[in-house]
Amino acid sequence: MHVTRVSVPVSTRAPSGATNAYLVADESECLLVDPAAQTAELDSLVEQHDVTHVAVTHTHPDHVGAVAAYARETGATVWCRRGREVDFSNATGIEPDRTFTEGATIPVGTGVRVLDTPGHARDHVTFVAGDDYLSGDLAVAEGSVVVGAPEGDLRAYLVALRRLHAHDPARLLPGHGPEIDDARATLERLVAHRNAREEKVLDAIRAGNTTPDSVTDAAYDKDISAVRDLARATVVAHIEKLAAGGRVRWDPVSQRVEPV
Repeated sequence: MHVTRVSVPVSTRAPSGATNAYLVADESECLLVDPAAQTAELDSLVEQHDVTHVAVTHTHPDHVGAVAAYARETGATVWCRRGREVDFSNATGIEPDRTFTEGATIPVGTGVRVLDTPGHARDHVTFVAGDDYLSGDLAVAEGSVVVGAPEGDLRAYLVALRRLHAHDPARLLPGHGPEIDDARATLERLVAHRNAREEKVLDAIRAGNTTPDSVTDAAYDKDISAVRDLARATVVAHIEKLAAGGRVRWDPVSQRVEPV
């Protein structure tokens, strides 16, 4: 199987300002992954291949914008995560033809395997095409991935990172930015980053900060004014993880947190 990447300019909070769409092709069938929007380059790639399947790593708006258009144009089978059909239809404007679960394969080449990798989004999956892991918003070559409440789940995200690390992937093909050849090192860096951020959040709570806003101010030592909403959502996700581990007390109604 051969994988081709197309960078698609789209409205996204990712620093790249674009989402990567991928075409996984063999001699007779092709899978289009994360068509975020229609562009001349992606149109040309689709026209040159027999696209028989369309799927997304997750249903965030910056990954699904052209799913319906390319499905209508190609007549491809549209896939989504089982149990997420309503979310998928709401996000894409089209109903899926088939669903997959963990371990399923989409019939392209020797099979494109599905791994559950939630955390950034509840329905997030990774597609394994030979030695390539189409990992969506699980990892990025530089910086970090937003895992923000209420949708983000840091416990699930860390499990997904460690799980992929155990697979020892040759290459990660992320949803944003360049491909990642040092996959295990990148996954280790992202785990370490999350653990370090958690300690900063915990230190801020122990220092007497009792609201997500004040914890956010204390936990970040850089200017976050342009992404404050994302930083706050990340802090809440960390608080939820700390509360689940019995390290803090968190009242989501009053939005108050305190150390145990």
